[in-house]
Amino acid sequence: MAAQIIFYFVVFFGIIVFFSSFVTVKQGTIAVITVFGKYRRILKPGLNLKLPLIEQIYSRISIQNRSVELEFQAVTLDQANVYFKAMLLYSVLDQGEETIKNVAFKFVDERNLMQALIRTIEGSIRSFVATKKQADVLVLRKDIVEHVKEQLDNVLETWGYHLQDLQLNDITFDDAIMKSMSQVVASNNLKAAAENEGQALLITKTKAAEAEGNAIKIAAEAERQAAQLRGQGIALFREEVAKGMTAAAKEMEAAHMDTSVILFTMWTESIKHFAEHSQGNVIFLDGSAEGMERTMKEVMSLNLLQQDKVKK
Repeated sequence: MAAQIIFYFVVFFGIIVFFSSFVTVKQGTIAVITVFGKYRRILKPGLNLKLPLIEQIYSRISIQNRSVELEFQAVTLDQANVYFKAMLLYSVLDQGEETIKNVAFKFVDERNLMQALIRTIEGSIRSFVATKKQADVLVLRKDIVEHVKEQLDNVLETWGYHLQDLQLNDITFDDAIMKSMSQVVASNNLKAAAENEGQALLITKTKAAEAEGNAIKIAAEAERQAAQLRGQGIALFREEVAKGMTAAAKEMEAAHMDTSVILFTMWTESIKHFAEHSQGNVIFLDGSAEGMERTMKEVMSLNLLQQDKVKK
């Protein structure tokens, strides 16, 4: 009976030892093995073998990306309080054995790691913000992230980690500063609107003046051309009249007739034209013999002058 009990105990113990020799490591995780408290080796994802009762799993380290949210305060060069809300994305540097040893043994536990990581990032951002004025902080979001990455990459590598990304989701100031900044933005917008309105009015006035000037130039040019054409028409008319009178005078001289008859005819035709086309009610003409004779002489003088021009 005692032999049977011992046999069953040995079999049961053997089964436990057998199954404890197999270790399953999940995907995205690496197991750290120690022997009597000393580091021995690492186990990759999948089914692994270990020495039962001797090799122990010290920890299981995730190599996946991890994130943490941060909220902290900094002070600018001009003594303004800045409040940050950030999201930190980090991961194990690689799956190398030395890296995994650093991750497993650099810190006592995960809590201490997170405390050191957060405080280091906060200190880096605070030192950067302390050299900037509050008006510059909002536009330096990208510069702050690059500064933190540059400062922390070497430190985190010694811990076995890598900073994947740092996002500054929110940057705010005290209420009084936020209100004054809003007023500055509003006043700048009003100033820009007034300047734009003034520029638009100036452009409108300038274009209107240019249009009016162009209209005056066009009208003046049209008037000049019209006057030129009228002058040319009058000159042609006078030239044709002179030619007709010259031709008529030559014919009358050939017929031995007095050429003054032409002038008398022109005198009477002029009076008739005045009577038919005048816009007034009364026409005053010197109808005396002396007036007609004087007018005849003036017309003859003009006729002789016109003939000389034609001959020339």
